[in-house]
Amino acid sequence: MGIVAGLDSSPDFTRIVVCDADSGAVLRQGYAPHPVETLTGGGRPSDVDPQAWLLSLGDAAGGGLLEGVQAIGVSAQQNGLVPLDAGGNTVRPALVGGDRRAQVAAADLIDALGGREAWAQAVGCVPQSSQPVTKLRWLAKNEPEAALRSTLLMQAHDWLVWQLLGRPGRQTTDRGGASGTGYWSAATGVYRPDLVELALGHQAVLPDVLGPSEAAGTTPEGLLISAGTGETMAAAFGLGIGLGDAVVSLGATGSVMAVHHEALADSSGMITSLADATGMHLPVVSTMNAVRTLRGTAELLGVPDLEALSDLAMKSTPGSHGLVLLPYLEGERTPNLPHTAGTLVGLRRESMKPEHLARAAFEGMLCGLADALDVLRKRGVEVRRVFLLGATAELPAVQATAPSLFGAQIVVPQAADYAALGAARQAAWALGVSQGTLDGRRPPVWQGAVAQVLEPGDDLPVGQAVRQQYVSVREQTHPGAFPPV
Repeated sequence: MGIVAGLDSSPDFTRIVVCDADSGAVLRQGYAPHPVETLTGGGRPSDVDPQAWLLSLGDAAGGGLLEGVQAIGVSAQQNGLVPLDAGGNTVRPALVGGDRRAQVAAADLIDALGGREAWAQAVGCVPQSSQPVTKLRWLAKNEPEAALRSTLLMQAHDWLVWQLLGRPGRQTTDRGGASGTGYWSAATGVYRPDLVELALGHQAVLPDVLGPSEAAGTTPEGLLISAGTGETMAAAFGLGIGLGDAVVSLGATGSVMAVHHEALADSSGMITSLADATGMHLPVVSTMNAVRTLRGTAELLGVPDLEALSDLAMKSTPGSHGLVLLPYLEGERTPNLPHTAGTLVGLRRESMKPEHLARAAFEGMLCGLADALDVLRKRGVEVRRVFLLGATAELPAVQATAPSLFGAQIVVPQAADYAALGAARQAAWALGVSQGTLDGRRPPVWQGAVAQVLEPGDDLPVGQAVRQQYVSVREQTHPGAFPPV
């Protein structure tokens, strides 16, 4: 069928993979960091000049990397808002997804529409500070002049696709990107422009929402550009997950997502109901504390790194000799306890040993993510297999405990940029449809990720007992933290 490319524009860098369109085999790769001189605020800033994304893309594609490529797919950081004026120029730097300035604006929006249930019915989820709809509210309250000039609203991957196509008169996005805005409903598949007006103070032009296999357009050189999508949806597509699969991501914070056949409306705020890159749905539940729990414990115990913490934990036994750690070190989102702190229960003379605390940290982190997984299970989401992502997924203490705590087969894929691979797979799909070799309802079947598979095995009852001990402590410490289904 040909050669395709997928690019992943993350908050810090651009990675490009060039793949065989039929098999998905990676032929070559490119990488470039975002140029710091185009960023504002230092570190990982809240405001970013979108030109940084283009400059990084150009650097990553240097040296003839895209020679012979027939189609490109774009994956980019989610929830970044790019406000443009009537001429298509940015009215201010893009507000990126990790920006927390809009927390007050989120509460304002919830009240303005009549509460959490009203938002759940409108778009399936309650506004969070990261979402574009909330950023619009913040803009209207704090930069009213820029808000008045904002007549066209895009996200990062929308803007990159538009630039690659030469800024045509038609702007596009995809279901995945649209579903994270807070003003598009995954259940109905339509925008809610009244919510844009509620947040921004006036109407604005919104990109057309493309289907999973549709192309956004073709460059003057004949290069096909697919719809593009957000990093979460692209990574899920790159992994090849389907019904019955969930993905648990172990970063400083944690997230659990799973493929589901319908959108889930959730007034509790715990579930963000996204659309995936295949026409299905991708409900996501996030936690505030994952690997940061391990790092804090390592610092407390004076061990040099997480590998040493894992080795220490393996000297203990399941249940950590009675120690239970509720890992709410930065407050928590699942359950919704923003102002709480972590809790350590079960201290006795015999349990006050470094190895038991080390193991309690691993068990607490994974039990917290199991709570998030249960939020989806209780809403009817089937989970037979869990993909575990992140560098800490390789640690022995994680692999020894995750299968029995999650109660499912664990798949640990080989490290790769699955968002870039998902973008490339989307490009192959759009290319195949344009050539008449693929059905628009079925994506290309690519070789699966090389992975390690772990089964719960005979220790499942022990793991479930550890999990129940954790749940009992959580319910005693924070009764009613999880609302009834």
